[in-house]
Amino acid sequence: MYAKVYGETTVGLNGALVIVEVDIARGLPGFEIVGLPDLAVKESRERVRTALKNSGFPFPQQKITVNLAPASVKKDGSGLDLPIAVGILISSGLLPQEKVRDKIFIGELSLEGVIREVHGVLPMVIQAGTERIPEVYIPQGNAEEGRIVEQVRVFTPASLRELVRHLQRPCLEQLTPRTLQEELAAAGPALDFAEVRGQLVVKRALEIAAAGGHNILLEGTPGSGKTMLARRLPSILPPLTEQEALEVTKIYSIAGLLSTKGRLMARRPFRSPHHTISCSALAGGGGIPKPGEVTLSHNGVLFLDELPEFSRAALEVLRQPLEDGFVSISRVQAAYTFPASFLLCCAQNPCPCGYLGDSKHQCTCRPGDIERYQRKVSGPLLDRIDIQVQVPRVEFKDLRTKAPGEKSAVIRERVCAAREIQLQRLQPVGLYCNAQMSHREVERFCQLDAPSLSLLEQVFAALGLSARSYDRIIKVARTIADLAGAEAISAAHVAEAIQLRTSAKK
Repeated sequence: MYAKVYGETTVGLNGALVIVEVDIARGLPGFEIVGLPDLAVKESRERVRTALKNSGFPFPQQKITVNLAPASVKKDGSGLDLPIAVGILISSGLLPQEKVRDKIFIGELSLEGVIREVHGVLPMVIQAGTERIPEVYIPQGNAEEGRIVEQVRVFTPASLRELVRHLQRPCLEQLTPRTLQEELAAAGPALDFAEVRGQLVVKRALEIAAAGGHNILLEGTPGSGKTMLARRLPSILPPLTEQEALEVTKIYSIAGLLSTKGRLMARRPFRSPHHTISCSALAGGGGIPKPGEVTLSHNGVLFLDELPEFSRAALEVLRQPLEDGFVSISRVQAAYTFPASFLLCCAQNPCPCGYLGDSKHQCTCRPGDIERYQRKVSGPLLDRIDIQVQVPRVEFKDLRTKAPGEKSAVIRERVCAAREIQLQRLQPVGLYCNAQMSHREVERFCQLDAPSLSLLEQVFAALGLSARSYDRIIKVARTIADLAGAEAISAAHVAEAIQLRTSAKK
């Protein structure tokens, strides 16, 4: 007897509808799954067989063939256990086919028939709404993810037996969708710039970076506060919009990193991978590619501490996403594109011992060691970092001051005001911050007066800047003008942008 049930898998960062076809025919007992299943899907044979028996349902002693369509799409994960089990029950005559029409089933089965949570439920439920399928059944452990989507009715059976009872006679309650605006409004910054003493110049640089979406490099001696400052950068970024929050939550759902049991990601992500990270872990990869750190940082901050300690190959991986805002991964079966629009924040010491140029400690490094250390980061990558600022040693009087520092909320207000100006200006070209502008947009929106051009020409010749540096200095100057509420870029704005790009090289 033939049966058809809907399930889902993930392809990249999106859900993909899977038609689970089950046929039970005469012949030697067997259980085959076809349609490009991965190892986890193949192993579902034993989970489904045992779960059906322990749930009180007879398992057919005939030839069972399960086809996962479309056969050209690789199926991964254990979320197809549930639709396979439901298909066998229908094909066995224990459930009528009409009971599962216009329904999607997602979940892993334990050996006793309990429905366990799986990764990637949010994009699967969103895809169900796109496919206009009104009902989705997901594990109770993924209930918070299911509540995010309003377009479909979501049910959370605890076990296979409970699901069958519901299909025969409805008994489960539909999940109540929650308001995304309330979730986003309740999320406040975890860390605050008010806790940082001194470092006014660096705080100003971070404010400019946040206002324009500019990449930033902090260089300074050990203990100067580079990491402390970087970890507070998300607290001054504009709040996530509903669309951005859904994008980030989808990414973390597929990666299995929703630490709050599937709740909406209401804060901008902050990722700080260790310098031993591989290229695949940074950019994404695997047999069936999964998001890497650059994608997990999407709409947030990627912080690379001790930048020269990262492998050269891993750092060069960053060049494409920094320019394009996405990363492309090709495999034999398909090519995957993951979003990677993030603000890159880096920190490094000036030399291996960390005290080159320090007024209190003498550097013990040999000239050759310093040169090799500084050459670990390639020129093309450094050229893509708009702001490169020196982080000085914190003075004792700054540490002991009782005067409260400026709060992140106050800085964020100025950043949001500058972002609103940029959004209005760049709306005709589909951009939302100055860092996204190409040379064409720089020429269109960033006109310089004669004094600004003269200053930039002198610096360009004296420092041997590249064409990319020319555009990036102008973009930072445009952001400084936006923070000041100025319509035109002045020589003072250009001078500050030049200082912020070259101060770490002194």
